[in-house]
Amino acid sequence: MANPRHYHEWKIWQDLKLPDDKVLIPGFIADASSYVEHPELIADSICNYAGLVGPERVIAGADCGYSSRATFAPEVHPSIVWEKFRSLAEGARLATARLW
Repeated sequence: MANPRHYHEWKIWQDLKLPDDKVLIPGFIADASSYVEHPELIADSICNYAGLVGPERVIAGADCGYSSRATFAPEVHPSIVWEKFRSLAEGARLATARLW
């Protein structure tokens, strides 16, 4: 979800039914970008998914791990990664306030 090539994929849940025993954990923060996503954008995205599959069936996650290299060297500096996680938590808090 956080990778620009996947922004649109939430729309598939307009036509597909999520099985009753499943939840979605979309990645709302990108692993290969130093940009820190805004909490409002994250909240909006969570609400998009929640509107389609139900708020109790969406868990906000990271798009992937923060090292896609064989050396495990991070592509994004850890200080930025922590800011991204803070933004994810704040976005989830905002979405929760909207949805419940």
